[in-house]
Amino acid sequence: MQLLTPELLDKINQIVVKAGHALVKKKPGEALRGRCDSFVVETHVHYPTDISLLFDAMRKVVTLTARVCESSGLSHWRQSAYNVRHIKRKLRAAQNAKRSKAQSQEHKDKRQALIAQAHQDYLDIAQHYLDKARATLAALQQQGLGLLELALKLEIEGFMHHAARQIDQIRRRVIEGQVIPHAEKVFSIFEPHTEWVNKGKAGVPVELGLKTAIMEDQFQFILHHRVMQHEVDEQVATAMVLQTQQRFADFVACSFDKGFHSPSNQSELKQHLELLALPRKGKLSQAAQQIEAAPEFVQARRKHSAVESAINALEVHGLDRCPDHGIAGFKRYVALAVVARNIHRIGAILKQQEQKREQRKKKYADRDTTYKLAA
Repeated sequence: MQLLTPELLDKINQIVVKAGHALVKKKPGEALRGRCDSFVVETHVHYPTDISLLFDAMRKVVTLTARVCESSGLSHWRQSAYNVRHIKRKLRAAQNAKRSKAQSQEHKDKRQALIAQAHQDYLDIAQHYLDKARATLAALQQQGLGLLELALKLEIEGFMHHAARQIDQIRRRVIEGQVIPHAEKVFSIFEPHTEWVNKGKAGVPVELGLKTAIMEDQFQFILHHRVMQHEVDEQVATAMVLQTQQRFADFVACSFDKGFHSPSNQSELKQHLELLALPRKGKLSQAAQQIEAAPEFVQARRKHSAVESAINALEVHGLDRCPDHGIAGFKRYVALAVVARNIHRIGAILKQQEQKREQRKKKYADRDTTYKLAA
């Protein structure tokens, strides 16, 4: 599976799409018209809070340090299971302190003080075990480490970095009353590429994962996709078109929704496409109204919603949540899903063609098509 890189899967996808185009009898040189949209592929993570992320990091620090001590013959962490339970009790105390229905300001002030104290106790215990882990790693370094122990040490140091960051952010937010900038936040210590995505959908205020843009053609094949890291729709519109044209030279028209609009996208994409259906945001000028009232523009906009069918098919068949680890695994999983969707589309076309052949056979089954020679 590791050999199936996103780049290799992209080349496979191009072969699959071209085979699909031959199956639907696409004429040589026939123009491809695309529709582009994005959706969120969730990562396999729990809902993040500062204190739960700190517990995740400390649990790994304690268990991995105990493992490396056991392999090195040290007895520093014989009670590692108890240590994890000790940290978890402080986590539960901090969580329970938040559950209050106090109405008066006096009770609210008391509750806030209890919350701060519970969080401080949690931070003190976490810092204690973090310092102990650092001392243990220093002792192990002095006596020498094998390859396995060295690999575990590097992994432990990574989780210690996560724990130190969470301790600092909890102290700043709860004890000191600061607001943590969004750019400093991490939403999973196991899948650090996870982003907090708010697309404003009804009933789904927040999704945890990465946005993915897809480009679908008029034959319902996905020509190209892009995993968007720290990008928004308007930042990938031009790249999606240019990268699609690199793979399919006859790609000449594309539709988007308003989220992809920007003045630079409007001007640049017109240079690369014969038809650009990219609606503008806000009040339209008279020139913009004429452009968006053109029959070709209106027709492309009406057909644009069909891309939601491709997104739904991807999500239903496993791309709603990625179970793979790391950003490389995430990109590979998305690329595999795109290839699988196109193969599924080919299967649907073949099935439709077979059904039409069977219908024709039944229709003409009662007719005598043999030629009778004159005597």
